Amino acid sequence: MARDGRGRLDSFDLMPDEGQEDIAWAMAELNARKRTQTEILEELNGRLADKGLPLISKSAFNRKAVRVAMAAKRVAESRAIFAGLADQFSPEHVDEANVVIGEMIKMLIMEHLDSGPEAIDTKGAKELAQGYLAVIQGQKLSAARRAQLEEQFKEKTDKAIGAVAREAGLSAERVAQIRRDVLGVRT
Repeated sequence: MARDGRGRLDSFDLMPDEGQEDIAWAMAELNARKRTQTEILEELNGRLADKGLPLISKSAFNRKAVRVAMAAKRVAESRAIFAGLADQFSPEHVDEANVVIGEMIKMLIMEHLDSGPEAIDTKGAKELAQGYLAVIQGQKLSAARRAQLEEQFKEKTDKAIGAVAREAGLSAERVAQIRRDVLGVRT
């Protein structure tokens, strides 16, 4: 059952500002996974006691540790998923995916509009228009990003061709021919 509000504040939320640095240290120690939870809690409570601050109970620390571990697990899983997919997201593939998704969203908008005037109110019309605008803007950004990446590639390639040509002692005509062949650049 989900809570309507944020719930009761725990001892971490109620900790004065002087103890927040120690709380952050304990969370970092939990994430490092090099020491036991009991050892970290004992040291945390020692630090808090030295400052005259309220101590953290074992149960409160355990609840926090479980939430931190679950969050760390979700982050690790997300990283693994994205790492596995990253190679598929070259500029060309992203552009193609953006165009396909944009066209699908446009199609959904048209299907919704075709279902009759009673199917959409003014708020719905506004939301559809905003969605359509977002798709168009996304496609423009994608195209601009691709053009930027292509320009960067051309600049790097042109510099590399120039460096290799100087090192190999190629004539200006031969360098110009290579640039035309590789980059489609007229010099």
